[in-house]
Amino acid sequence: MSLPPIAGSEPLSLRDLTDFYLAHSNQIQKTFEATNSGLAALAARSDLVDALVVRLFQDLISPDPQSPRQICLLALGGYGRRELFPRSDIDLLFLSEESNVSPKIRDAFAALLRMLWDLRMKVGSSSRTLAECGRLYRDNLEFNVSLLDVRYLAGDADIYTRLRTSVIPRMVARDKQELVRNLIDLMGQRHAKYGNTIFHLEPNLKDAPGCLRDFHVCRWLARIEELEKSGEWKPPDDLWPERDRAAALRAFAFLADARCFLHYYYGRDDNQLSYDAQAKAAARGVGVGPNEKLDPADWMRIYFRQARKIQQLTSDLVDESAPSRSGLFALYQDWRSRLSNADFSVIRGRIYARRPKAFAEDPLLVLRLFEMAARHGLPISRETEKQVETELSLSRDRVLNPPQLWQHFRRILTLPYAAEALRQMHRLGVLTRLFPEFHAIDSLVVRDFYHRYTVDEHSFMTLENLHQLLREKPQTGDSQGTASLKVWTKKFGEILSEIEQPELLYFTLLFHDVGKGMPELGDHIYGSLRALEGIQARLGLSEADWKTIEFLIARHLEMSAASQRRDVFDPETVRDFAKVVGTTERLKMLCLLTYADIRAVNPEALTPWKAELLWQLYAATANLLTRSVDDERVKVAGAPSAEFEQILRALQPPASGDDLRAFLEGFPRRYTVTHTAAQIGRHFELARRLGTEPIAMDLEARSDHFELVVVTADRPYLFASITGTLAAWGMSIVKGEAFANAAGVILDTFKFADLHRTLELNPSERDRLKSNLKDVLGGALQLEKLMSGRSRADTESRPKMEIAARVRFDGESSSHSTLLELVAQDRPGLLYDVSSVLAEQGCNIEVALIDTEGQRAIDVFYLTARGAKLDDVEQQAVGEALLRRL
Repeated sequence: MSLPPIAGSEPLSLRDLTDFYLAHSNQIQKTFEATNSGLAALAARSDLVDALVVRLFQDLISPDPQSPRQICLLALGGYGRRELFPRSDIDLLFLSEESNVSPKIRDAFAALLRMLWDLRMKVGSSSRTLAECGRLYRDNLEFNVSLLDVRYLAGDADIYTRLRTSVIPRMVARDKQELVRNLIDLMGQRHAKYGNTIFHLEPNLKDAPGCLRDFHVCRWLARIEELEKSGEWKPPDDLWPERDRAAALRAFAFLADARCFLHYYYGRDDNQLSYDAQAKAAARGVGVGPNEKLDPADWMRIYFRQARKIQQLTSDLVDESAPSRSGLFALYQDWRSRLSNADFSVIRGRIYARRPKAFAEDPLLVLRLFEMAARHGLPISRETEKQVETELSLSRDRVLNPPQLWQHFRRILTLPYAAEALRQMHRLGVLTRLFPEFHAIDSLVVRDFYHRYTVDEHSFMTLENLHQLLREKPQTGDSQGTASLKVWTKKFGEILSEIEQPELLYFTLLFHDVGKGMPELGDHIYGSLRALEGIQARLGLSEADWKTIEFLIARHLEMSAASQRRDVFDPETVRDFAKVVGTTERLKMLCLLTYADIRAVNPEALTPWKAELLWQLYAATANLLTRSVDDERVKVAGAPSAEFEQILRALQPPASGDDLRAFLEGFPRRYTVTHTAAQIGRHFELARRLGTEPIAMDLEARSDHFELVVVTADRPYLFASITGTLAAWGMSIVKGEAFANAAGVILDTFKFADLHRTLELNPSERDRLKSNLKDVLGGALQLEKLMSGRSRADTESRPKMEIAARVRFDGESSSHSTLLELVAQDRPGLLYDVSSVLAEQGCNIEVALIDTEGQRAIDVFYLTARGAKLDDVEQQAVGEALLRRL
């Protein structure tokens, strides 16, 4: 002990002991306040308590600290480690050879405890025999774990030696697997309590992931392993992998400084790093250096970096120490090993690079690594992480911009375990090297007393929340509130399954708050949009995709505000919000963004009540958007709008403003909302060709589909002729729109899948398809002849699920047309059958909105007959004819 024994041989009074204790405690605190050295304060307080306990042992039990025989007094836990924080408990073990200890000794030990309590120390004590210390206490494993830090204080040293050299090693060797398994299980339960993340805005320095308890778990696992192997009590830190040891010890020193500060700051054993405490610690340079004043946000970034180091070490040691299991778990581990591929091996549930040097040769290998992690939910081995870090260090600080970045990154975003893969990318520095803009929110604390996590972790959790929608189910035993919320999550999950480009939504979630790291720009939404400007050129997304992302970021707070601060049952609220979103696709994405954003704030943020309000606003707005397409028409009279000017600039000369006005006049407002200026410009150029040719069309290949645009004058059977030609070619229409302007120009757009890869493998066939379309529409080719050669394979395939056809009419929602809503089993040729029936019944299609969800076709038609709405008789005839055909 560095503190000398208390002088004198006469028993000391409580006052003498109190004066001694307070004087030295005050000195320890003053030294800490001058140096910020937590480790020195812990050792000094341990020495102080040692001096008091040993003196009380001499006064009350035996003047000779080596006697009486067959009993001794030991320190356990943090006190045993000589890491006694200013307000921590003092754990003592009264150890005896046998249970028949004399009443006099027992009474003396009780008196010793009372004296410590009178000194206002928090003391925990237990009495055990040697034999009892050799048992595994399944209902009190904390005691067995505390023995791993046992330290001698006074009494018979021989019995202590037998405990360390024989009893504890035998217990560990016999029960190692159960001891380790329970230690890991307890850690998992503790982590779950804190959301399995280190990124809390007000973390608990003792129990949160990446904090002191995890550091101790690392020590215990190493000690258990060594005791089982050799029976020796080596310093557990020396048993850790050398690559992580120094960093983990520095992290421990930082946490020790911070927790020591908290105990003095609060005056009690309170380990919550509150906002106020963060500001005080940062101002004092706690964990950094005396009087080195920092901004609280910068100080917290240092904290999170230290917590990451302990988290990584804990993860590695737990993986190495986890006892093997038999049965289904072993089969599962064996199955995961079969996930290995040409680039990576899966060993014990972790990903290893087969060719470590290939990271330098293949710039896309890093992205494929995280793609594999996102696909299977597997962690990356520490060796492979080191290889990635080495490669990053060789490329220094330049931005990584591998070829086809978006194609690979979008796959990572859409895979089931994207959030965890992104966390690993961020921890290794890959994410910020791909997107330096993300560095602005690295470990960023925003002090709003509402968010519980750092901004980067909040962003990862939003993605996690959406991916969980597709696999979350109500469980028996859920609380009423939890079960109620899961009912709503099922509905939101259905919306997610309908999204055409979920990667755009996931990308938006990842970057929607980066502006919070740019306070100099004021509004964080503006900052996020500014950050995206630098990313756009590197990813090479289309203008339409960027418009979607920009819209979602710019409006990402509005649905939350509308659902919680307005009356969602007020038609005016719904109409106003419908004007904001414009289309059902944007509505779906904004609804899911809002759901994920609220749920990632803190575990209690998204209550069932808030979920219901959000759903009600979504449902009402979707209903309005579907039924009001025909009423909202473009009127371009008067001064040109900014939107009009943007479209005009995109046109090729000699186009004029008058020409553009004539083209746009009378189109449904939905047309201008759902198309970019460049797209409208291309459509306008197609319409200009109608002066020299009766039909203008454009066919383009997209990433996973083809898109056909047809512009022509209205004519009978137009829609049926186009859909029939596509069906004859074996194309499956997945989405479509049909619009008409005031001049009678029809603009039909179809997205279709090339089921047999005819156009993909034979590009020249694309011209032949367009030629067939023109011939059918011009009357040079009979559609029936073309359809007669159609393969029957498409029509004979058995669907995976049966969907009953449903037809519904609505004559109230539109002032011009009758709405026909059709739900049916999707199949090749379905849209041709439907449009043929409508044409045969004398219906004119004013607007068509065609959509597909899995094997379900959901089509909406705005119909007129002879320029008016359908009457009841006409509706009945159309409905019956459709059901007969379907």
